[in-house]
Amino acid sequence: MEYIRKFSEIGIQDIAEVGGKNASLGEMFIHLTPKGILIPKGFAITVAAYKYFISCNHLEEPLAQLLKTLDKDNYNNLSEIGTKARELVMSGRITKELSMAIIAAYEVMFDDGEQEVAVRSSATAEDLPESSFAGLHESYLNIRGNYALLYAVKQCFASLYTDRAIKYREDKGFEHGKVFLSVGIQEMIRADISCSGVGFTLEPESGFRDVVHIAGIWGLGENIVQGTVTPDEFLVFKPTLEKGFHAVIQKNLGSKNKMMSYAELTDDLNSTVNRDTPPDLQNRFVLEDEEIEKLAKWALIIERHYQMPMDFEWAKDGISHQLYIIQARPETVHSQQKILQLKSYHLNQKGIELARGEAIGRSIVSGPARILTSPKEAYKLNQGDILVTDTTSPDWDPILKKVAGIVTNRGGRTSHAAIIARELGAAAIVGTTNATDTIIDGDLITLDCAAGKTGFAYQGKLSWKETVVNIEDVELPATPMAQLIVADPEKAFELSFYPNHGIGLLRLEFMISNTVKIHPMALIRPDMVSDEKERSEIEQLTRFYRDKKEYFVDKLSKGVATIAAAFYPKEVIVRMSDFKSNEYAGLIGGSFFEPGEENPMLGFRGASRYYHERYREGFQLECEAMKLVRNEMGLTNVKLMIPFCRTIQEGKKVIEIMNESGLKQGENGLEIFVMAEIPANILLAEDFAGVFDGFSIGSNDLTQLTLGIDRDSALVADLFDEENAASKLLIVQMIRKAKLLNKKVGLCGQAPSDSESFTRLLVEHGINSIAFNADALIKGIATINKVLEQEASSHP
Repeated sequence: MEYIRKFSEIGIQDIAEVGGKNASLGEMFIHLTPKGILIPKGFAITVAAYKYFISCNHLEEPLAQLLKTLDKDNYNNLSEIGTKARELVMSGRITKELSMAIIAAYEVMFDDGEQEVAVRSSATAEDLPESSFAGLHESYLNIRGNYALLYAVKQCFASLYTDRAIKYREDKGFEHGKVFLSVGIQEMIRADISCSGVGFTLEPESGFRDVVHIAGIWGLGENIVQGTVTPDEFLVFKPTLEKGFHAVIQKNLGSKNKMMSYAELTDDLNSTVNRDTPPDLQNRFVLEDEEIEKLAKWALIIERHYQMPMDFEWAKDGISHQLYIIQARPETVHSQQKILQLKSYHLNQKGIELARGEAIGRSIVSGPARILTSPKEAYKLNQGDILVTDTTSPDWDPILKKVAGIVTNRGGRTSHAAIIARELGAAAIVGTTNATDTIIDGDLITLDCAAGKTGFAYQGKLSWKETVVNIEDVELPATPMAQLIVADPEKAFELSFYPNHGIGLLRLEFMISNTVKIHPMALIRPDMVSDEKERSEIEQLTRFYRDKKEYFVDKLSKGVATIAAAFYPKEVIVRMSDFKSNEYAGLIGGSFFEPGEENPMLGFRGASRYYHERYREGFQLECEAMKLVRNEMGLTNVKLMIPFCRTIQEGKKVIEIMNESGLKQGENGLEIFVMAEIPANILLAEDFAGVFDGFSIGSNDLTQLTLGIDRDSALVADLFDEENAASKLLIVQMIRKAKLLNKKVGLCGQAPSDSESFTRLLVEHGINSIAFNADALIKGIATINKVLEQEASSHP
């Protein structure tokens, strides 16, 4: 029997012999190291060795008989059975023949047995597309010397019978006696003095396939899996990465307050220690952009080799400063799903907020809160409860199927709690820091994970609306005219699955108020902000940037890039900022730069700001961000739109500033549209067409200016009607003129989302595109199709 196989001798076809983890390592070592991916060297102790160990110690029958006594209804004796099974295995003796084979391989490969190694379990039913078994069996790091190695191997053998592994096999229908264990002995990468992490070749929340998601921490990677720390997170866009552009579209700094490193070598296998991360490291990203993109390129190579979405583990050696891939397995949640339905949730009311953290999943759930400190308290948990705890580990797995939701103090989007919640389809909020203190055991609570990246735990049972869309039933119009109105980057990947022809309106001001938060002029002239509190807020938000202006450009460009990537290569029309002066004044530092106006709705807004000395430099920062998105990130599907442009002269001034800022009309396909929201835009459409590439009708502002109504005034709100005959007359005139001028024309107001008859009017007169709110898109598509079918039948 062959007890030892080098990684260079095994591949994915050898799962039955060396388990899923080792087979994958060997596969990559043989096929992907020639393509530049660094894989640590090592060898596998085969399944034959495990079977030989079990046979020599006559353990097969005692283990089988023991597992027959498992309570498969309530699993009340799971802990007892697991403990006895592991004790049986640990009572066995590794024979001299097997010991010599292991030690010989170790000494030949690892410098006479003096090099530290990782000892990792690798089960035959592990790392498969339909079942991951991730984290269910044990691994031991920083093992050196023959005795420690042999003891770690036996511990790995015993970990085939951890409580969580037994329960997982039961859930998946695997026979215990037909799942075997191999052990991988792998070169130890010195991430303890550097960094490590995990990654996915898709976005782990939505399953969006065109990005690589990478998470990283300082020190050893166990802190990510255990959810002990919140990691840095990065998103890389695959299509532009392959074209050679800077493709990092998201960078989020995690707290990384703990870092795990090696303790002094002792007989104890858990020779690691968790220390506080120095503040300077907490405030730094663990990877440079070049390293992020290198890992993303490796992830693409891995995904293409396996021809399926993958998750992987990486580490950076603190001595050689080289990056390594130390494991890869099939992604088991989104890769197994075929999207036939889209479910969306909307909270109808907001209660008292108890905690907030990172949202996992996109649902809303309610149930009794159950605060547990360890899996040993599983008896307290009832079906449908919401588990509230500090953090979870694989030991929690046997009881998590009962829960409706999970809330943890610690952890990030790649923590164990997050991974299991996705696998179970449960709502989760991780990294709240204080949930176990603010939530009372037994109280009814509601988890809202549908609001975006941030999830909220509210007091009481709140009401919500659930909408289901059957994707298979929706047929997009042959004419590319059904677009979305989007503002929030956190919902972009989810919305990308809706049937659509791109984005007809991306509101830039939403990102400025929610992500940037600071008035752009306050970043250019911080000396003019005299309020101490606001100065402090500006310093706090920009502390990681060498230049405060760089903060604005980075935040804005990454937000736009995320949405543009989600809908790539379909067009994404970005409207440059359209705050009114009173809204700008609400930003941090804004009151020091904004005039006091009697009627901001008709005052200093839109194009008139862009060339004015009060805001020109702020507009140039907006242009710098858009140039970065298009020219450096390669997202040329981004088109730009100028709001509230009153005159031809204003339009020309704005175009000139954009040219000076590197946004040249026509270069790399750049189109610049104008909002047709002032009657003058329509009456003088021929002249505006000489400046801009097309029109987007803003029916909200057009209605207020046509009817002379301030739409911010509650006193005359009942008179505001986008379907007023005068408004519709101007809209029809705009469509007709655009068609005669051979210019694109769309509409991005509220009316199509509210009115089927309004949508019908637009389609009948030949509009190029209509932008809908997400909740009205499917109904809008149905109306478009109905009108197009009627027109086709009347003109055969």
